[in-house]
Amino acid sequence: MLPVDQAESIIFDLVKPLESPQDIQTVDLPDARGRVLATPVISNLDFPHWDNSAMDGYAVRYVDITGCTADHPKTLEIVEEIPAGYQPQQTLQPGQAARIFTGACLPMGADTIVIQEDTQRQGDRVTILNCPPSTAYVRRQGSFYKAGELLLTPGILLEAAEMAVLAASQCVQVPVFRRVKVAIFSTGDELVTPDQPLGPGQLVDSNHYALTALMQKMGVEPLNFGIVRDVPQALKQTISEAISQADVVLSTGGVSVGDYDYIEQIITELDGKIHIQSVAIQPGKPLTVAKFPHCIYFGLPGNPVSALVTCWRFIQPALRKLSGLKSEYCQPVFINARSLSLLQSKGKRETYLWGKLSVNNGEYEFKLAGGTHNSANLVNLAQTTGLAVLPVNCTQVEAGEVVKVLQV
Repeated sequence: MLPVDQAESIIFDLVKPLESPQDIQTVDLPDARGRVLATPVISNLDFPHWDNSAMDGYAVRYVDITGCTADHPKTLEIVEEIPAGYQPQQTLQPGQAARIFTGACLPMGADTIVIQEDTQRQGDRVTILNCPPSTAYVRRQGSFYKAGELLLTPGILLEAAEMAVLAASQCVQVPVFRRVKVAIFSTGDELVTPDQPLGPGQLVDSNHYALTALMQKMGVEPLNFGIVRDVPQALKQTISEAISQADVVLSTGGVSVGDYDYIEQIITELDGKIHIQSVAIQPGKPLTVAKFPHCIYFGLPGNPVSALVTCWRFIQPALRKLSGLKSEYCQPVFINARSLSLLQSKGKRETYLWGKLSVNNGEYEFKLAGGTHNSANLVNLAQTTGLAVLPVNCTQVEAGEVVKVLQV
């Protein structure tokens, strides 16, 4: 059995991110959310696009109001009103001001904004009661971003803030990496789909739904290969088709040492190179990782908790890297949290205990899920947001102690 960190390192080395021109697509801006940016974005616009006001108030020449106070105010003539979206028509002359609103263009000659709370207006005159610093509340053209500079770097996930930047820069066609294709199938004569009646000894294939949902959440494209019986020829045909169509294959079951576990034998027959066969992790010990020329194969345990824990720990980071994300966004996220529960393990393998990660008064807390912690018990896996990690040889963490938690 490989230690967890060694298995993680092997998997990361096997994964080669999308980077060729054939892996890049151009999509319309509304379709770019959740995709990975493939090339740099450079705008021909300054941000702000023009000098504008950060507050409602009056645009003035600083020289006209220098030193004024409530006891020694200065009165200026209002020559124009400038709402947002309006092109100023006047150039301020000595002794003049313009009524201005947030976001509106500064008129020529103005260099400072006096907020309206520091003024008194009577007709076309405004009295300045307080002198702000020079250039106060003025957002200068290009002070946020200069046209022609790098705006967004490749390898980032495009979410709400990035979408806003793309829209503001009028980038309506966005270069993104194609979606990674992940083939998913479950193995076992005992498996049935949720709509079938259960016979003696049969189980519903929940793994397919769990893994498909996880892939969809990650923005990859799942390919459904269904349930495959424990028949070598059927397994070989399915695996052959899956590795020819997908970037990654996820299968559950058939990777242990039972008489009906054929996966590793078939991988070898199809010229795949097996790099990992088992990992010192609880749950999730039987894990097969193999490399084909254009595909990585992950043979996951059949037990539903083991399959998901293995995915959270190893597969998600690998898929992030494969998708073209920068390396700093690919690593699993571990958080130090105070355990609200007694945590126990046998200490022989790195153990992952599922539960809820939350924040209380600025401190992370972890609460163990109730019920039996068994790799076949998926019932109490619902609502899991974190996996507490107990290292090898650690058999107990007391309630109140700090524990490392994998955020999921």
